[in-house]
Amino acid sequence: MSNTDEARRLLERLVAFPTVSRESNLPLVDFVESYLAGHGIASVRVANEDGTKAAIYAHAGPPIDGGVVLSGHTDVVPVDGQDWSSDPFTVTERDGRLFGRGTCDMKGFDALALAAMARAAALHKEGRLKRPLQIALSYDEEVGCTGAPPMIDHMVRHGLPRASTVIVGEPSMMKAVTGHKGGIGFAVHIKGYEVHSSLVHKGVNAIMWGAKLIDWANRMNAENAARPPSALAATFEPPYTTLHIGTIKGGTAHNITAGDCWFGFDFRVVPGDSLSGWVERFKVEVARLEAEMKAVHPSAAIEVPQRFFVPGLVPEADGAAEALVRRLTGDNAYHVVSYGTEAGQFQERGYSAVICGPGDIAQAHQPDEYLTIEQFHAGQAFMDDLLAALCA
Repeated sequence: MSNTDEARRLLERLVAFPTVSRESNLPLVDFVESYLAGHGIASVRVANEDGTKAAIYAHAGPPIDGGVVLSGHTDVVPVDGQDWSSDPFTVTERDGRLFGRGTCDMKGFDALALAAMARAAALHKEGRLKRPLQIALSYDEEVGCTGAPPMIDHMVRHGLPRASTVIVGEPSMMKAVTGHKGGIGFAVHIKGYEVHSSLVHKGVNAIMWGAKLIDWANRMNAENAARPPSALAATFEPPYTTLHIGTIKGGTAHNITAGDCWFGFDFRVVPGDSLSGWVERFKVEVARLEAEMKAVHPSAAIEVPQRFFVPGLVPEADGAAEALVRRLTGDNAYHVVSYGTEAGQFQERGYSAVICGPGDIAQAHQPDEYLTIEQFHAGQAFMDDLLAALCA
């Protein structure tokens, strides 16, 4: 079986696990653990608090520092309400494309990485691998990269040989992406006070007060867009920090002031802006609105538990990860993205990190998500070249 055939077989197995973020990923982790063990590679699980999910990492090669981590995530977004032309959890080949949930984001890379780990173990057994290869697969990336930090901390604390490079395989068309925005997410709960709508002055309408916080987001977006961007921010699209509310619900009847309102409130923060600074500004505005609500009725409140906090990836001066990926791909252009990844979390813990993976991010999360066979083969060629570099 060729290297590409093995990776393709792995892709089909991985896509068959419906690892939507709301579900457990343990069957997939069981498979990964078994596959690695079959090639003589021991792996380590890092479970979440209730044990329903786990990250998994492993090391192949000599027990020395200076290797490469291939980092991916195991979860995918839901297919609910999407119009698919074929079973989303079965890889289907049509017109030079591999259709299936996660083929692009990012089980295509995961499959290539697992096959590369098996080959790295064989090369080590032959005495040819000079530097190690590692794999790190997290959970809950799609809901805020919450599974990666405990995994990375476990890798650091438990003596895994320190890699010099982390390659995060998010779809980048095999280009070297050296920067991305940071992300902060809150689950906002506006707690109002219900009265008949004819007595609106005595009630606290949670939806209408929530709208004031949403309007603050609109004002901040307008201010950010009007401000001249820094040289670093200017490389992003859009070149400023953005605030966003994607879903909202609340209220019980049209003639009752809404007792509750819930919505998500997310920030995408350009490198150079302070994530903690935006948290503080947000909480100041929340406190101001809450005080006005309580002046109407003392039971009114605003709760804003933080859902995620993802640091941005800052372009590194003479970064080892960037240098390696540019050497392997021949890509010397400058690329940054507005989505977030665990690359910033690795970088925050002292790793040199870069994003490089097969596929186009425009296909991620879409009905009939696909990875082109051409990109899959480009990813395979990258892994071949990476292993050659680790043997040099």
